[in-house]
Amino acid sequence: MKVLVIGGGGREHALAWRLAQASRVSRVYVAPGNGDTVSDERYDCIDISEPAALREWAMKEKISLTVVGPEGPLAAGVVDEFRAHGLRIFGPTQAAAQLESSKAFSKAFMKRHKIPTAKYEAFTDAAAAHAYIDAKGAPIVVKADGLAAGKGVVVAMTTQEAHEAVDFMLVDNKFGVTHNDGGARVVIEEFLQGEEASFIVMCDGKNVTALATSQDHKRLLDGDEGPNTGGMGAYSPAPVVTAEVHARAMREIILPTIRGMEKDGIPFTGFLYAGLMIDAAGHPKTLEFNCRMGDPETQPIMMRLKSDLFEVFWHATDGTLDQVELQWDRRVALGVVMAAHGYPLSPRKGDRITGIPAEAPDAVVFHAGTTQQDGELKTSGGRVLCVTVLADSVMKQAQQRAYEVAARVNFDGAQYRKDIGFRAIHARNTPHA
Repeated sequence: MKVLVIGGGGREHALAWRLAQASRVSRVYVAPGNGDTVSDERYDCIDISEPAALREWAMKEKISLTVVGPEGPLAAGVVDEFRAHGLRIFGPTQAAAQLESSKAFSKAFMKRHKIPTAKYEAFTDAAAAHAYIDAKGAPIVVKADGLAAGKGVVVAMTTQEAHEAVDFMLVDNKFGVTHNDGGARVVIEEFLQGEEASFIVMCDGKNVTALATSQDHKRLLDGDEGPNTGGMGAYSPAPVVTAEVHARAMREIILPTIRGMEKDGIPFTGFLYAGLMIDAAGHPKTLEFNCRMGDPETQPIMMRLKSDLFEVFWHATDGTLDQVELQWDRRVALGVVMAAHGYPLSPRKGDRITGIPAEAPDAVVFHAGTTQQDGELKTSGGRVLCVTVLADSVMKQAQQRAYEVAARVNFDGAQYRKDIGFRAIHARNTPHA
């Protein structure tokens, strides 16, 4: 079987890496891939991004299964394009992907289907948004209504920060947001107290299979300080997601979302990622939905997955996910993101990367913002690498191992947090696997 993974980041690298180990997979193609997949004999890279052209190539090459990694191709309708020509592809349709591509759509959907989330208002007019912030005060959350590569959310601790975020998103578009129909829009939400976790499931339209629990670190600096990013590291399992929290999230958030989408005539297939805020009493609320796996959560999750990923995707695209029971490594997995100088606002490109160790059974360096230039590996994006490890049951061991590996990797201006996993290390909860 030939498999295509659409995307070129760390998430896609991890998916391709796990798919390459599947018994029935003869070849893994990645479009467009990165500096590692282009030089690794396990993969072939395809420099095609437009959905129709990619579909034509997949038909010609007799691709058995396609998996979509990032949000851009989903919002562009790549799943609709492939399915219209009888190709097997895992991901949501363009209409279903609005759960991520439009914050306004997502919040209205949650309100309509009584899914727990923060109170909100949506604005296209900057003056009205500024007046709302003045009336509500801080802390408050400002979100761009459109795709922003994980950078379109500002948790403003002061009203000044909130006003700046509105101007960035509605006036200047400093985050490079891809606007939806109707132009620039922001969603302004109440600030929720608690601890964040990533709750990721696979859906086939009716059936749902939960992936291993995980938690990422969104802030750039140690101690959860500094600006929000696409994610500076992650680990699995997440102690904050206890068996009780897991059951509540499935019962109150995930299953009502799948049923709600079906009721609205937009059945959801693909990965569904619910960003949760879990309060002190263990009650989860939905911060946001993504219609894909998280990055960097995918890397630790794929390290822990023992099941044949190809067979899982095959069931998911057959509508038989209820026949799947995922098997997980009991060990802890932890990933540390190494980012470029200037990330997240203005990452520098073209720095030479050296010192990446060979892949080991308990340590893999997944690539994201890398490229091959004149025979050298160089930085090409904000989040460059994700050093991901497995360690026996104790998060502290995983943390130590990850930083041992990261210390061997070099590129000018490299920045990474030194405390990934600190919440889990100090947690007293027993996580749901």
